[in-house]
This record gives sequence, structure tokens and C-alpha cells, in this order.
Amino acid sequence: MDKNPEAFNQIAMALSRRFDSLYYVDIESGAYKEYMATSFLESVNIPKEGKDFFAESRENAKRCVHPDDLEMVTHIHDKSVMLEHLSQKPYFSAIYRLILDGKILHVRHFEIMCEDKKHILCCIENFEDEFKKQEEQERNLLSARRMARRDDLTGIRNKNAFREYIRTVDDMIKANPHDYHFGVVVCDMNDLKHINDTRGHSFGDEYIQRTSRIICNIFKHSPTFRIGGDEFVAVLNNQDYDDREKLLETLRKESLENGRSRSGPVIASGMSVYDEETDDEFMKVFKRADSAMYEDKADLKSIRVKDGFANMGKLHTPIPDERKRRLDALFDALYTVAGEGYIYLNDMRYDYSRLSLPLVDDFELGSEHLYHADKIWDERVHPDDMKIYRDAVDSLLCGTADFKLTHYRMRKSDGSYVVCKTRGFVLSDSNGDPEYFGGILVLV
Repeated sequence: MDKNPEAFNQIAMALSRRFDSLYYVDIESGAYKEYMATSFLESVNIPKEGKDFFAESRENAKRCVHPDDLEMVTHIHDKSVMLEHLSQKPYFSAIYRLILDGKILHVRHFEIMCEDKKHILCCIENFEDEFKKQEEQERNLLSARRMARRDDLTGIRNKNAFREYIRTVDDMIKANPHDYHFGVVVCDMNDLKHINDTRGHSFGDEYIQRTSRIICNIFKHSPTFRIGGDEFVAVLNNQDYDDREKLLETLRKESLENGRSRSGPVIASGMSVYDEETDDEFMKVFKRADSAMYEDKADLKSIRVKDGFANMGKLHTPIPDERKRRLDALFDALYTVAGEGYIYLNDMRYDYSRLSLPLVDDFELGSEHLYHADKIWDERVHPDDMKIYRDAVDSLLCGTADFKLTHYRMRKSDGSYVVCKTRGFVLSDSNGDPEYFGGILVLV
């Protein structure tokens, strides 16, 4: 065979393609000879020539072909199968795995019909490096696709993934509207803008992450999405769908406790479930849940942290001496830290306040110890600034601000008005219940 010029032309052509192993096969007799550019098959002692390529190659395959690929390799080395492939086009290729020296190697198998129609070139190309590069590219592409669907801050699915999920649900509704069940919970974190403005975006980001963890931990069997700065959606399936009322109650209880104790994010939430009679698309269910969320948001904003403020504005028994001494001690500590200025501190259990003397004198408050000092203070706020003042107080007392900064005008003892910059705060007891309400005033 090796004296045939045509054969060597075919072999030279094949080797130019950088094949790692090549067999020149006589179709009629099956006789073959190997021509190799490299020797990566030497470790398994595959014969370099023989009398029946088709039968021997199937036997040799058992020595080095990956078990999962052996049936396929045995099939393509059948003479009739190979001739059938090459009757349709002048070459055929397949990819399979070898196991050499305990390592998996990906190879590409080629069959080429020679021009004389009497011989076949069977070639093997080692493309393990190329395969690894392809795998890495596919991993990078998959990672990029996942990143495009993941929220950078929380790690959960983002708005892009939400849009794709909506299309999937709509397809399910069209395909099987009567046996498909799901619920939608829409969540919104209260006062993100205020948190960002007063505490900084890093603190706001932390609250967003905590919000995400709360929602994911409660609806742990359902896909969860962050679809906006402070907006989240959970689509309830399976066990979460069955337990939806209990899970929503858990979320709302935790949110109320966070608001009461000011120890975590306050999350407004609303839920709706798919109704096969009225809902022909996902967005109808979503819009009902969104409306329910806004109702809950309004309810949360109307709730006052009553445990600590129920006594304010009402006349009760005088403050005990022990509580008064404690108030004075806390006030002295606050005054030491703040320095001279307008300072006040209120014991909310008795609505009893301690005020700095400059504040008492300059605004004619009467005494440095007062019950119901807020009523006296209200009379001194400029009428046009009353809403600003009230909104600031309400946001603080409702638990939506821990350290409120605001500006408004106050009437001094001589009748003139000055602009005050006020920082208010609430101190809670060991149970998280509001106990003291205080502030520091600075003239602008």
C-alpha cells in the first residue's frame, strides 16, 4: 500500500491538517497501516497495521474508549456504517473520549473517502486543548448570562430574569389554565430614600440586603426577584403556595417588630393568587398583589409605636423620684456630649421632660422640668412651618426615622422668629420599646 503515490498524496493532505493518528484502509480487504504525526496512542499499544481494520478497531476501542462512548465508536467503525456515511458526503466526523493513562482525552474522529474510491483515511485529532477552551468559553458565556439575570447587590434574580419568568408563566397559563396554581407576593422596603439621605447609601444597601434575606428565608421554596431599588417579588409555588397565608403573616409580623424596635427593615407586602376564571396573564395577578402592597404600606405608615407613646399628652401620676434621677443623669450625659445649646430629653412613660436652661430662657418655656412639653413647644412653632415640624415628629414617632434632621422656625421670648436645625432621636429599652425621646436644636 505504501508504494501507491495516490495513497501518499492523501496521507500528506491529511497530515497537513495536523491529525495525530491516521490509518490508510483498503476497503475491500480491510488491510490497514497507520501513519502518525504524534504518538499519544502508544500507551495502549494499538497495532500500527493489520489485516481487518473494521473488526480490529472495534476490539481495540474497548481498551481505550470511554465506556459511555464505546457503543457509538463501535458503531461508526462498522464497515457498512462507514460506507453509508461516505456515500452521502466525502467525509464524516464524530467526537468521543479516550481514557489514556487515567486521564480523559477528547478526540475528533474523521473518515475521508479517497479519490480512488478504494481506500478510506481514518484519522484521529487530539483536540483536548480546544475542548477545554470551548468549555471555558461556554462557562464564561453561561456566567455572563447568569450575571445578566442576577442582582449585583443581593445575588437574587433581577428585573431581566423577572421579565423572562413572566413569559414562562404566561405560556403555562395558556397551555394548562385549569391545573396551574401560583401566587404573587409584592414587597416594598419603606423609607429607603430617607435612609440613604440620612445614613448614607452603604447603610441603605445593607438594609436592601437584609430585606432580600428576610423575603428569601420566608419564601424559601419560591423564585424571588428584585425588580427595583426597594421592590421585590416572590412567585409562590408548591409548598409556599399551600402555606401562603401563614408565610405572609410571618413576613408582616417580622416587619412590624422591626418597625417597633427600629432593628431592621420595615417591609410592606401584598399578595394575590392566580384565578383561572379571570386571569389570562401573569400581570393581572401581579397588579392585584401590587395594590394590596400599597394598602399595607399605608397601614404601616399610620401605625404608631404605641407602647412608648401612649402616655404622651395625657395626665398621669407624677414621675417617680428614681425615674426623674435617671432622666437627669441621661440628660447630663447628653449635655456633656452635645456641649452648650438647646437640648431636651423626654421620659415617654410619664411625658416628663428635662430641658437645657438656654432653651427655657430663650424660648420662654417656664421651667427646665415640664410635663407635656410638646404642647408648649407647639405654640412656638411658626404656623407656616407646622406641617414640616409635624411630619418630622410623626416620622420619628412612627419608627420610620431613627435620627431625624429638620429645619423650622421658632418664636423666641422677644417675639422674633429664628430658624432651628433640629435632630431628634428615640432611645429604646432592653425590650426594644421606645422609652426616651430627645433632641438637639441649633440656630441656623
